[in-house]
Amino acid sequence: MEPQDAPARRAWMAVLARTPRDTLKQALDAALDGAKVPDYEWLRAPDIGLAMVRARIGGTGDAFNLGETTVTRATLRLRTGDGSAPVGVAVHMGRDKERATLAALADALLQMPRFTDTLQTRLIAPLAARIADERRRKEAEAAATKVEFFTMVRGE
Repeated sequence: MEPQDAPARRAWMAVLARTPRDTLKQALDAALDGAKVPDYEWLRAPDIGLAMVRARIGGTGDAFNLGETTVTRATLRLRTGDGSAPVGVAVHMGRDKERATLAALADALLQMPRFTDTLQTRLIAPLAARIADERRRKEAEAAATKVEFFTMVRGE
């Protein structure tokens, strides 16, 4: 990948990391629509580990270790036969090896010019819209419970 493509890759990897396995599997199958997908070899087979979650006091203050969470990661290389051999990477919270495999495969395919446009429009865009809708729904649900406090100042 070229350095100018890094922001686009970060964006699609964020979408893949936030998408549940069943949704990702169905969307990827539909987006590929029977297209011939190259075989792949594992550079790092899906494995489960721990990652430290960091937070900031008040959202902007000093950083501190909040705790650990399980993560699954995977890295694969496509066998394209043309020498390009894109490498797909996936990391997500949880213990789902199949989900990591699907996300790494999608990441590698998105780096191939013949799949990029199709997967951007038929996979990433719909999944990103779904994630945004879910975020808006949760924000609206939280906003409905908002309580406004005010104080009355006594005049002296």
